[in-house]
Amino acid sequence: MADIRSYCEYEPVIGERVYLDPSSVIVGNITIGDDSSVWPMVAARGDVNRITIGKRSNIQDGTVLHVTRKSKANPDGHPLVIGDEVTVGHHCMLHGCKLGNRILVGMSAVIMDDVVIEDDVIIGAGSLVPPGKRLESGYLYVGSPVEKKRRLNSGETSFLSQSAQNYVDLKDDYLLQVSPVS
Repeated sequence: MADIRSYCEYEPVIGERVYLDPSSVIVGNITIGDDSSVWPMVAARGDVNRITIGKRSNIQDGTVLHVTRKSKANPDGHPLVIGDEVTVGHHCMLHGCKLGNRILVGMSAVIMDDVVIEDDVIIGAGSLVPPGKRLESGYLYVGSPVEKKRRLNSGETSFLSQSAQNYVDLKDDYLLQVSPVS
């Protein structure tokens, strides 16, 4: 069973048919939508603001999810909002940003505070999205710092939902097949 912890008055809210790997840590003000998955060694800390993960999204191995606290200068802080059908690759860092729907975040990408990523976007592996940047729908972004590379083709756009479906299928298999070995 995953390490699911309350923090102050906040307790994680987990949707239906969600897979949480036993090595994942889910703390505080976090909502995870139906049919989503959180894989090994993910740390999600909704302590000083909220984290929302939409439906059919997957957060892969070693990813860190965190937020920015509220302050006088920034009364809402920066929550972390992840939309539906989002694939977050292995070893990513998402901090106080907003991701729309049908997004692929490549392995080891870093997305910082106050970033907004519109629907239907691919972010290349190892990319850095600096604070306050907005990524426009329908494009591939790569680099450190990230730059708009080109418009997505129809195959890439349809792959975004397929990637989400692949992880829905995999988490369903894990829910049925994975058990501790003694």
